[in-house]
Amino acid sequence: MGTGDYSNPFDLFESLFEGFGGMGGMGGGRAARNRPMQGDDESYNLVLNFKEAVFGVEKEIEITRLEGCNTCDGSGAKPGTKPTTCKTCGGQGQVVSSTRTPLGIFQQVSTCNTCGGTGEFSTPCKTCGGDGRVRKTKRISLKVPAGVDSGSRLRVRSEGNAGRRGGPPGDLYVFIDVLSDSVLKRDGTNILYTCKVSYIDAILGTTVKVPTVDGVVDLKIPSGTQPGTTLVMSKKGVPLLGKSNARGDQLVRVQVEIPKRLSSDERKLIEELANLNKAEPANGRR
Repeated sequence: MGTGDYSNPFDLFESLFEGFGGMGGMGGGRAARNRPMQGDDESYNLVLNFKEAVFGVEKEIEITRLEGCNTCDGSGAKPGTKPTTCKTCGGQGQVVSSTRTPLGIFQQVSTCNTCGGTGEFSTPCKTCGGDGRVRKTKRISLKVPAGVDSGSRLRVRSEGNAGRRGGPPGDLYVFIDVLSDSVLKRDGTNILYTCKVSYIDAILGTTVKVPTVDGVVDLKIPSGTQPGTTLVMSKKGVPLLGKSNARGDQLVRVQVEIPKRLSSDERKLIEELANLNKAEPANGRR
């Protein structure tokens, strides 16, 4: 293998790594540094109420992002001017600094500060300051699927920041935060609710009105219902994310209220019932 003629230190540096596909941000020469770059992703925090998260909703949101400069068409150069070769790096986009050590001369390669590694120098566009992009506000329509919850993340492709040198835009990530409901609680795809009934209704049974995300629904409380019993209202829960036809249940916990004070008539009836209950085993009626 011949030694070759490497009068330019960059030629030697790039030759050593050309078989390895370049060296990250330093390999590949000026062509690699001038290729289009994808824009950064943008984020947005969206607050939903309880029912919006359950059933999904279409929201119009306002985002601020970097878009291509209309004055320079994204080039970053002042219209009517042409880029010239950077005098600092000679068009290489990198500069070499040498340090003499006891072991010899040590050379360090770094990005040219004058041209930012492009190897060219342009008169910057006055509108964007040479970046080729300007920050603008845009309103977009966002379709939120049914079943999202706090912490859910939605990805909207190509709605992020514009890329550099004609590169594609990044994506928009929408982070969901769901407000709690004053009555209904969520547990995954199930909805939890606590229903209060009197001890008389728990003994005899009754029908109560129960709020759900679909509206108020009648729920039958069977006779003899014990405190803490959980009744299941099938398919009254949250749709499974991505499968809106599959829903969880609403779980209703029955809380039996025992009165702290009784009227004299109520006490008399309760005592009669207690005596009757004690007498039943002796009479063989249990």
